[in-house]
Formats: sequence, C-alpha cells, structure tokens
Amino acid sequence: MKFTVAIDGPAAAGKGTVARAIAAEFGFAHLDTGLLYRAVGRRVLEGDSPAIAASTLRHGDVVREDLRTPEVSRAASKVAALPEVRKALVKFQREFARRDGGAVLDGRDIGTVICPDAEAKLFVTASDAARAHRRWLELTAAGHDVTEAGVLDDIRERDARDADRRDAPMKAASDAVILDTSDMDVDEVSAFALEEVRTRLEGWQQV
Repeated sequence: MKFTVAIDGPAAAGKGTVARAIAAEFGFAHLDTGLLYRAVGRRVLEGDSPAIAASTLRHGDVVREDLRTPEVSRAASKVAALPEVRKALVKFQREFARRDGGAVLDGRDIGTVICPDAEAKLFVTASDAARAHRRWLELTAAGHDVTEAGVLDDIRERDARDADRRDAPMKAASDAVILDTSDMDVDEVSAFALEEVRTRLEGWQQV
C-alpha cells in the first residue's frame, strides 16, 4: 500500500501532533521534514556550507537532541529558503512518501511541492498568539531563557520568510483541508485529523 498524507503549516500550529496521531492510528511511517532543515541549519552553524550540509546529511544529524533551540530554528528557516538545499532534500522526502505501508510527512511544502499527488492533505494552522504561547511553554519547559514576546517575534519573522521565499513558499495546497487549532485541544485536533484521513483512506481503498 502506497498512501501518502501531506501535512503543512506554520511553526507550532500542531503539525507534529497531528502527524504522530495519524501515524500511530494507521500504522504509517512518519517523517518530520522540518528536522531535515534543522539538521542542515545546525551543521551550517557549526561551519558547513548549506549545500554541503544538505547533500551529505546523515541519520545521526537528524536525531541530535539540540535541534529545537531558537538558534537552530532561525538557521533552519534561512537554509530552507535556499534552492540548492531544498533540491538536495527533495529526493529523500519523495522516496519516503511512497514507501510501502503508507507514510505521513509534515512540513511547509509537502502538499504543494514534495507530494502534490498525496492521497490526503491537511494544512494545520493557528493564530500567531496561540502558536507563540505553545512554543514558549515548550522552550521554557526545556530550560531555555526566552520571553513569550520574543518567541512571538521569532514566529512572525519565520512565517514571513517561509511564506515569501521564492522557492517552494509555505501555503496551503488548493485541495488541502484547513485545520485551525487556535481554540482546540489535542484530543479535538487529533479526532478531526483522524476522521479526515480515515474518510480519504476508505475512499481510496474502494477505487
């Protein structure tokens, strides 16, 4: 079975939560594509060029524990705007998406560029304030000394960079279902997403 779920949206909207819930429910493999760009950004901060970092990315780079710091987030957003970086990572993502057993990928351009023919597409979003609060809680719980106002500024800056880049800008695919999580709890978000994918999967199996 080759069934692909594409999940896009801005930072801290809940893409990862949705993707993990779908993967667990249906037994699909899950790829957080943002980690690929975070890993490239981390290596750039350590001195590699973006092109070299992207073309020589290793599994060990993606599973590092220091990929979710504010510094790496900013670096990831910057390298993600570079065509040579995106090109180097496209092949890996597309091969993962069509693996046997089904796959769910979350990122910024999955439904528009990486997997435009995905069987199910979701665009997960939320208000700036809601996303900043969630990310602030996450960062402070991890011991980072950040302010909620500072996190909000970072999120708005990243949103602008992701949406305005010339190569593969962040936007909802025309056939994606929009899921606004601003006023939803985790259970509500997961239930909505699972029902949407279940409906698409059942229709696909009947074809």
